[in-house]
Amino acid sequence: MSHANSLHNEPVAANAKWLLWAGFMAILAAGVGFALRAGMLDNWQREYGFSATEGGQIMGMGLSGFCFGIIIGGVIADKIGYGKLVIAAFLFHMLSAFITFGAAVDVDATQQTQAYYALYWGSFLFAVANGTLEAVANPLIATLFPHNRTHYLNLLHASWPAGLILGSLLSWLLDDQLEWHWKLQLALYLIPVVIYGVMFLGQSMPKSEASKTGLSIGQMFSDVGFLGGALVSVFLAMFFAQSLGLGSAGYAIGIGVLLAMLLLTHTHSPRGDTIVPLGAFLLFSLFVAHALVGAVELGTETWLPNTTGNILTSEQGKILLVWTSFVMFALRFCANFIEKKIGISPIGILLLSSILACVGLVLTSHVDSFWAAMLALTVYGVGKTFFWPTMLAVGSDRYPRTGAIAISIMGGVGMLSAGLIGGPGLGYAKDRFTGEVLKAEDAAVYEEFTSESKPASFLFFSEVPAPAVANVQGKVTDARKILEEGGVEPLDEDELDEMTSVERKAVTEEYERKSAIEESLIEAGVLTKGEEGDPDDAVACLTDPERKAYLASIEGDRRMLRADAFIPAAMAVIYLLILLYFKSIGGYKVVHIDAGKGNGHG
Repeated sequence: MSHANSLHNEPVAANAKWLLWAGFMAILAAGVGFALRAGMLDNWQREYGFSATEGGQIMGMGLSGFCFGIIIGGVIADKIGYGKLVIAAFLFHMLSAFITFGAAVDVDATQQTQAYYALYWGSFLFAVANGTLEAVANPLIATLFPHNRTHYLNLLHASWPAGLILGSLLSWLLDDQLEWHWKLQLALYLIPVVIYGVMFLGQSMPKSEASKTGLSIGQMFSDVGFLGGALVSVFLAMFFAQSLGLGSAGYAIGIGVLLAMLLLTHTHSPRGDTIVPLGAFLLFSLFVAHALVGAVELGTETWLPNTTGNILTSEQGKILLVWTSFVMFALRFCANFIEKKIGISPIGILLLSSILACVGLVLTSHVDSFWAAMLALTVYGVGKTFFWPTMLAVGSDRYPRTGAIAISIMGGVGMLSAGLIGGPGLGYAKDRFTGEVLKAEDAAVYEEFTSESKPASFLFFSEVPAPAVANVQGKVTDARKILEEGGVEPLDEDELDEMTSVERKAVTEEYERKSAIEESLIEAGVLTKGEEGDPDDAVACLTDPERKAYLASIEGDRRMLRADAFIPAAMAVIYLLILLYFKSIGGYKVVHIDAGKGNGHG
């Protein structure tokens, strides 16, 4: 094993900066596309009559496909080359747009099903393309900048929050203000797709250290070993069994994946015995930590607009999400200063980030105003900023013999954790805590709001009745907007005539619902038709049981955030132990593979 002694920060290729910005544009395209699709969900529900469950399924496929792209791409990247994977990702992006645009405009019952599957599989291929690009970009940048990976991987991943910000602003402008059709909006994400395709075109890309030394895929997998393979297989089994509804067949697939990985990694002793390497325990610890990163970063982002929007207002919840994305974007340009100028190691950065994320979530659980939430979420935003790219840098620094495999598995595990643990786990916590608060406040109202709802369940936690409070929260949100606008605008008959039957029905039902809320606000004396009211009076539209359920839901959100804070607290413990380990061996150092020996364990 050898360590880098050079202090220079020169990249290994003349076109390194160009490839960095090509990768930046590629991940930017993913962020823009994700934000635009999220903003179109209400359009799809209105135009095609989808339920909230169907809409959630479509958006869920926009995340799950990422895992297949990054894990499969990571396994084969060093053997087929980064260039071929970029071509595959570009084609997946184009194909996803082609399939999504195939959703019919004027639908009947048959075409509604066709539209659902067009959007469903279009979202899946979009996510596969995004995952494939990360399987290229992460190891490519780690290879190009071997002496400063933390800085350049943070620069690369500044593109994701930049894409979210740009996509969210475009969605607000084109959808809410200009009312463009969703297909015209979606076409815009093809612009950065074409740009990254042109930027990568004809570029020479270096091979990783593992690829240069001629290591086989089995040798690259050896540091992952049984421990890493078991963790990946558990997440994949959960995905196939739960998300795809395959049940026991899904768990069988997970076992099959583990067996395949063990077959790749097995070696033989001098006596001819088959040996399956256990894997590097430090790398396994990084996999576990990154699973927690996915849960606390992406899982929390899934619920943040809803949670802060419930405590404050829906619009403020969206603004706060954009703000935390801006904090991430700006600070990811500062990783080099923190590591090189201040002298904090990558593990030290991760430890401090975990502490800040924990404190930020606890502070957010106590906010009662927009500016208090802005301050609390700034602390949380600073904390989560460096998690994802710095973890990839540590994996690349310490395990070069894994090539693209280890950091691709890391990214896949993080995304799977966000979808299987982060989002669902926080939803379960919200249901559980809301129910506990409401039951303590008024048992009869608790029974009323849980009598017909589906029980909430999550992993090995006990099944609990889930209070059906979403409609009450939506009623308050609508009441706030009605008060701000001084009433409900009447329907435009000319616009109704231009709508499909499904759109016309949805718009009419929404108008009738809001008119009923308006009437209740007028009866409560907080609204005069044509005059703006105080949004804080929105709860006046609720009945007494609804008010109790609404206040319980807010307290449930607060307790959910405090429970969420335990995730970065656990991460802080892991990073502290890793920091102590490195201190015991002389400090954190970048590992390189010895030429001709093929080793380089961390």
